[in-house]
Amino acid sequence: MSLLFESKRLRKTVLEMAYAGSTVHISCAFSIIEILAVLYRSHLNLGNGKPESPERDYLVLSKGHGVMAQYACMRELGWLTDADIQNYFSNGTILKGLSDAHVPGLEVTSGSLGHGLSVGVGLALAAKRRQTGQRCFAIVGDGEINEGSIWEALMFASHFELDNLLVIVDENGYQAMGKTEEIMRLGHISDKFQSFGFETRDVDGHDELALDATIRELVEISSNQPRAIVAHTVKGKGVSFMEKNNQWHYTRLTPNSYASAISELDNQECEILR
Repeated sequence: MSLLFESKRLRKTVLEMAYAGSTVHISCAFSIIEILAVLYRSHLNLGNGKPESPERDYLVLSKGHGVMAQYACMRELGWLTDADIQNYFSNGTILKGLSDAHVPGLEVTSGSLGHGLSVGVGLALAAKRRQTGQRCFAIVGDGEINEGSIWEALMFASHFELDNLLVIVDENGYQAMGKTEEIMRLGHISDKFQSFGFETRDVDGHDELALDATIRELVEISSNQPRAIVAHTVKGKGVSFMEKNNQWHYTRLTPNSYASAISELDNQECEILR
């Protein structure tokens, strides 16, 4: 596998940003690393390779608080510089802690959860009517789908047969204040998406080969239905003391925790190379 969009390197970039800016939402970014890596590496048409390219596919991060994971991918593409990463949250930076459409390469301003998907549905509809061939890939959180606007968008997408829309649910089992099961039971998410008229698959959201195969299958399938993937993920994936520890939704890195996290990722790289 190419080192481009290598998951451990992306996680180290997220840690670098979070430490430099003393910011939160690390674990929320970690759960979608592999999803974004596979999309950028293998499935997104990037047009002329520039973030302003009008013909590129749309990647809507409705779960906007996971944006550091997308920034990490944009660094790999050369859309962001090392200085952008190192000066995250410093005076004068263009990079916010939530997805912001003013940043080239980001489609939506999605800090208010539940609304990004509606923008993505609109982009998919416009592309289909203009016959541009563009696809829209929209990533939503499982906690986010508590919002009624998510389900309105899904009904709209199904009614207008937006077969160029693929919604990916980051089902990590948590939201800001606790487990999704305790705050608002979601039941079987795949069944809900299917009942709304989506061609739906479940997949391990950290298995890049499975993600790649599932995305490819759904993109290539002959159907006028919109598509959905429920990606079963681990919040904080990749750093043991962050995994399934919801305190890392809002916890900031200290010098010790930053060093420990980087060391653990470095050790994982060494194990792979042996």
